[in-house]
Amino acid sequence: METVNGSIDSIAPEVKIEAEKLKDEANNFFRDGKYDKSVEFYTKAIELNPYVAAYYGNRSFSNIKLECFGSALEDANQAIKIDRKYIKGYYRRASAYMALGKFKLSLKDYEAVAKACPNDKDARLKYNECKKIVHQHAFAKAIKIDDQKSIIESLDIESMAIESEYTGPILKDGKTVTVEFMDELIIQLKDQKKLHKKYAFQILIDIKSYFEKQPSLVEINIPENEKLTVCGDIHGQFYDLLNIFKINGYPSEKNPYLFNGDFVDRGSFSVEVILVLFSYKLLYPNHFFMARGNHESATMNQMYGFEGEVKEKYSAKMADLFTEVYNLLPLSHLINKKVLTMHGGLFSNDNVTLEDIKNVDRNRQPPDSGIMCELLWSDPQPQMGRSPSKRGVGCSFGPDVTKAFCKKNNLEYIIRSHEVKPEGYEVMHDGKCITVFSAPNYCDQMGNKGAFITLRTDLKPVFTTYEAVPHPAVKPMAYANNMMSMFGLM
Repeated sequence: METVNGSIDSIAPEVKIEAEKLKDEANNFFRDGKYDKSVEFYTKAIELNPYVAAYYGNRSFSNIKLECFGSALEDANQAIKIDRKYIKGYYRRASAYMALGKFKLSLKDYEAVAKACPNDKDARLKYNECKKIVHQHAFAKAIKIDDQKSIIESLDIESMAIESEYTGPILKDGKTVTVEFMDELIIQLKDQKKLHKKYAFQILIDIKSYFEKQPSLVEINIPENEKLTVCGDIHGQFYDLLNIFKINGYPSEKNPYLFNGDFVDRGSFSVEVILVLFSYKLLYPNHFFMARGNHESATMNQMYGFEGEVKEKYSAKMADLFTEVYNLLPLSHLINKKVLTMHGGLFSNDNVTLEDIKNVDRNRQPPDSGIMCELLWSDPQPQMGRSPSKRGVGCSFGPDVTKAFCKKNNLEYIIRSHEVKPEGYEVMHDGKCITVFSAPNYCDQMGNKGAFITLRTDLKPVFTTYEAVPHPAVKPMAYANNMMSMFGLM
């Protein structure tokens, strides 16, 4: 983060002009949705003239679009430090706090804006909306009962009638996933038709029972002459998921898969994605694996669309049951005892072992720090050591951290996801940290490829990349909370 010493008067006029040109270029990149380039050019403008609040405010907004909420928060704070009357700084900071789930801090900033600009209808609207969210969370916390009963106890599956007009897939004996069921389910969902709620609930009940028995670190063995396919984020892009199966073959005992978190949110076919993945897990429990991502959490689902989508397609009760299931997803996988996978990354503590990961009590919402948090949220960085996370959660870790962790735990390398990459994957840290991201043209705007990794017993990663495929005319974030667009987070 840049520090500001001196004053704007110390900057030569021609340097100010050049900084303004860079800012204008950054604005153009922002308008075109090229947020990484806009950050780059706002940074160049700041390097020339670090005394303009708007440069930091604009870069903050770009970082919000890139989901780098920690960096966005720092920029907003710097903008306010330069100019206490720079209202957009408070707007940006409020948005960053909102995205991080820090609703009370967001409300405090909007209250300040509303007081400073009493005639600003937009500020008043956002303040009122934020206040409503804070009250909702306070009410939910007040009525929460310790050792809360499972939603399952309030369900009566047997009494859920199958309407005569329903022509979709049916679970064998009302409970068992079969290959025929999967074939019919994929056709049903591809045609934008729903699986009957009775069967959707049954799948959730069965998968919850299965994950309850799993450790936080699951071991996978690739037998001789066989393979494992590792996929990264899917983010509700159902038709791109089907394209992976088209390219690489549908899951089976001879074609196992590991999906490394962030199955839902953002994309507007998240229900379809998660029902297919959970069903395959039930069909091939020893050959189909799923790890929790940072978006398998209640706050993310409330904001980025999954909760709204489940409520629209099914019910609030089912949305709550999904939350229960997500709390039980494994956090990490160990492949042939030599490759560790997790959604986010490594740790702020040098002493973490595989045994520590295995012993994590994961049946909860992700905490703000510690092993579970960092498994879900951390990111690699090119420089040595550790840095505060650009996301505001987890940490950024360098090649020395990865090397030391692998040596301590007798690993060859790690595989993680969590970040959009232009080619769908990236190899960092001297080959010891691989990122795989499987949602091409993320949110219909990033233009990235998707990728998956094929591993055999030699554990040498083979990368397959692919472009996005067409999908029905439902935009990403179609079911997101309306506060997302209101607070500039879409």
